[in-house]
Amino acid sequence: MLTDTRTIRYYQRLTDGLVDLWRRGNRYSEMQLYLDGYIASLRHSNALEPYLIHRLEAEVARFLRDPSNFELALPQTETELDYY
Repeated sequence: MLTDTRTIRYYQRLTDGLVDLWRRGNRYSEMQLYLDGYIASLRHSNALEPYLIHRLEAEVARFLRDPSNFELALPQTETELDYY
């Protein structure tokens, strides 16, 4: 679990980018390359402590392996909205 605010912001940016890549039709291998490049740039820039980068990498890898994160939500019709 991520607790550092900067790490959480990087996690949100990274996962949003992965979902965007998926919606554009990129494959898993291309999204993995994006993840690897993002993590490498964080390490190179010393933006975070190494142990935080390691935790971030583990959490994003878990996000990437979960297919439910890449399912499209079906819009609700007006009658369904009134029913709830």
